[in-house]
Amino acid sequence: MNTPAEPTADRPAGPVHPGEPAPEAAGDRAAVDAPAAPEAADDRRAVTGKRRIAFAAYTDEDRMTGLLVLLRSLALSDPAVCEDFLVLHPGLPDSAFDAARRLHPRLVPRPAGAPLDVFRLTGYDTVVALAPGTVVLGPLAPLLALRTGVAVVPSGSPDVPYGGLAVIQLRDVTAPVLGAAARGDEAAVGRALRDEGLLVPLASRYDVPAGHLYDDTPVPDSTVVLRFGAAGSTEGHGAAPLPSASSAPARAARERYELDDEAFRAAYCALPGPKHPELLLHCALPFPDGGRTPVDLVRQVAEVHRQQGRHDEAVALLTPVVAGRPDLPRCHETLGTSLMALSRYEEAETHLLLATVSPDFAARAYGQLARLAWLLGRTEDARGYALDGLDADPTDANCHAWYVRTRSGPVPGLSGDQAVPGEQLAHIALFADGQENAGDKVLPEAVRMCFGPDTGPARWYERSVHRLVDEPGLEELNARRGIVVGGGGLFLPDTAPNGNSGWQWNIPDAVLARITAPLAVFAVGYNVFDGQRYRRERFAASLRALVEKSAFFGLRNQGSVERVRELLPDGLRDRVRYQPCPTTVARHLDPGPDGPAGAEQRDDTVLVNCAYDRAGLRFGHDYGHFLGETAAAVRAISERAEVRYAAHMPADEKFVHDLRREHGITLPVEPLYLFSNDRIRELYRRTRLVIGMRGHAGMIPFGCGTPIISLVSHPKLAYFLSDIERPEWGLSVHDRSLGARLAERAAQVLDHHPAAVVDVHGRQEHLWSVTRANLGELQSLFGLPDPFSGRPVPHVPGPRPAEPARGLHLPDTRAK
Repeated sequence: MNTPAEPTADRPAGPVHPGEPAPEAAGDRAAVDAPAAPEAADDRRAVTGKRRIAFAAYTDEDRMTGLLVLLRSLALSDPAVCEDFLVLHPGLPDSAFDAARRLHPRLVPRPAGAPLDVFRLTGYDTVVALAPGTVVLGPLAPLLALRTGVAVVPSGSPDVPYGGLAVIQLRDVTAPVLGAAARGDEAAVGRALRDEGLLVPLASRYDVPAGHLYDDTPVPDSTVVLRFGAAGSTEGHGAAPLPSASSAPARAARERYELDDEAFRAAYCALPGPKHPELLLHCALPFPDGGRTPVDLVRQVAEVHRQQGRHDEAVALLTPVVAGRPDLPRCHETLGTSLMALSRYEEAETHLLLATVSPDFAARAYGQLARLAWLLGRTEDARGYALDGLDADPTDANCHAWYVRTRSGPVPGLSGDQAVPGEQLAHIALFADGQENAGDKVLPEAVRMCFGPDTGPARWYERSVHRLVDEPGLEELNARRGIVVGGGGLFLPDTAPNGNSGWQWNIPDAVLARITAPLAVFAVGYNVFDGQRYRRERFAASLRALVEKSAFFGLRNQGSVERVRELLPDGLRDRVRYQPCPTTVARHLDPGPDGPAGAEQRDDTVLVNCAYDRAGLRFGHDYGHFLGETAAAVRAISERAEVRYAAHMPADEKFVHDLRREHGITLPVEPLYLFSNDRIRELYRRTRLVIGMRGHAGMIPFGCGTPIISLVSHPKLAYFLSDIERPEWGLSVHDRSLGARLAERAAQVLDHHPAAVVDVHGRQEHLWSVTRANLGELQSLFGLPDPFSGRPVPHVPGPRPAEPARGLHLPDTRAK
């Protein structure tokens, strides 16, 4: 097997930086612009390095029937996959693609001169090229995980690189290949691919020529791709299918996908197992008239709407279905959850109670009821619902968590009997408890430490950001000397969604307008994931009202500042300012036992952390690659220090289990979700290096003076590294050479550890300077003394004089 060429100085790796044009590769290019991001989906691939993947096929009017068969077979054989499908064509009218659009929600027609223009595409990283005479009989998802070269089933001819399928990594395509493709010289393309060492062989099951199957020869059971048309350059790459030259079983395999639109849609919706949400919506909607749609299909579609934040559409679908039907508990559960997300709490409670009649859904519905009651301040009801859920299923973790949270009785925020409301600050934040995110435990205390050493109930009135601010809640807030909202990534639509604001603070605009206490938004982050879809209208309106009401509006990284300013009118944008997360300046808020370089008191350990919430958005098709690369890095780093695992949540321990199962590596676990804040900070203070994927797995150790390397699967990590002018401290989880680069950077830190710690301390000075200046303004706003008045004003260092920091990703030679 040939080894694909690795990135070199002339052909470096990775996507370009945001706003930075990529240099054109040598050779002619297809003059096609990159496609726009899907509507309402956040697109930050240039920051996270996430690959953009597409299928592609060249067709003309004569081959359009074959393309429709291909699209149907792809959907029905791999129902959980839905990437862009590029239809390369010689200039067909747009109406020629109407039939294809009815089969695929992400069809992208692109003019092209010839089939070989697939090698000259821009705007994507990986393209799976198929012939329109192809029928897909099995899953193609394994091909989407390929990362190098041009993967093909060898054709047996030295000049023809493949018959009907190729997985092309566009960044690997060299100038000789591009030149040959531009000339339409397929033989030259084949020779160039071979000479450049780009060919990666695939198993024969990915390209089985139907023309090799005669008479009654069955199609092999292992076949994934069955290709009609004779082998060779012209027919293989786009000729009209020739089923008559094939065996009867091969023709029958193709005929299974010669369906009309209604039959295709019904066949897809009836498939068992997971389906891609976009494909499901595309095939299921609009529902046929006459009430013939199965109830469970309506519920599945509503559940997709709910998961994608279209709660109003989920409610509209399910409301008529459940009318007079108490015997549909699963539908009532989805409807109740969607109504709760719209802040229609009374209706939601009714439907969730109806869902509890089924033993299969009772515990889950009671858990939602407990959360609903808690949001409304009905703590006793919440505890009762949690107990009912535990009666239905004693092992239900959600109900157990709500019982623990509510068993003490008082609503959070009403403690501190000796407190004088007018002397308190109200703190609106996400307060983690139990075995929840360790970062969300440390963060609220760090915010309070910015305003003085007393972080308890005598000084602070605590109110969860998720609890509804009703009339009594408004009175409690206005009774305080000021209100601090934050920090943390509260600008996120799908954590405890509500219809009042569209982000995590559950406050109606009309109530927000009647706040009279000084209001400060402090170190909040725009936490939308790369590729995440959400409704911006309600969020943008609430955001505008919040900025107008706030006396101080500070976001925790410049990336968040830019993203939020995009959603505001011109007159409000300048009110959004930078306020670093207070966890990043922990040494200044609470100096620990830190030596000049912090090395004397450190353990000889390296801590690793990974995150798994919204794993599909984090890893895409690259999780196997990430796991294998980090396994190699862990082995290399273990030769220099003990590698341990820092779990911020129980779910984070999936990495440890997967690493042991797939690669035979066992890591000791530090369960930070069980630790006190002091113990978390002490653990991070004493280690030599932290390699973390969670935002606070980087910010907390950095704030304690410990060197970090960030595993970037979310834009916020790259934003933070940009703020401290150290983008080279981050590596994308999609990086092709992640293992080697991670091991190399870790070795540099460990071998030159005192200097690395000094660099961390120097980077903190700017963050502390900004924080001190902002706190001076806030202390005046709230009428508070300066708790840091005895300390020297920090010096703000200029850019380091060394050679420019290398970016998170090296520039690519291909236009994106």
